[in-house]
Amino acid sequence: MTNILDSVDSRTRLVGENRLELLMFYLGSSQPFAINVFKVREVIKVPKLNQMPGSHPNIRGVAMIRGKSIPVIDLRQSIGMGTIGMSDECNVIVTEYNRTIQAFLVGQVINIKNMGWDEIMDAAGKLRP
Repeated sequence: MTNILDSVDSRTRLVGENRLELLMFYLGSSQPFAINVFKVREVIKVPKLNQMPGSHPNIRGVAMIRGKSIPVIDLRQSIGMGTIGMSDECNVIVTEYNRTIQAFLVGQVINIKNMGWDEIMDAAGKLRP
């Protein structure tokens, strides 16, 4: 139990040090993308997706994950890169934002990286101020 508490303490101290941990992944391209680890509930292989008639085109389907129906969003398509091709490398990142749970269909998940805000680049490839 002590190891778990130490791990939680070290991660929450990141905020005070102006640092964050990012889950790095690909969207079927050579460009890596990332999401804040604090928003991630889990990463799983792509489960069976049930199609929902009339749903938004970016919704690839709904999955039953841990007894809950969760929409799975094609993240690649959502940012205008076209739909992601399904492969063995595809994963689903289950997230929680504003007390809602959603999942993102992504490609290969790489690792978790500890970074400072001064290392984050904006969409134009420039370091953030």
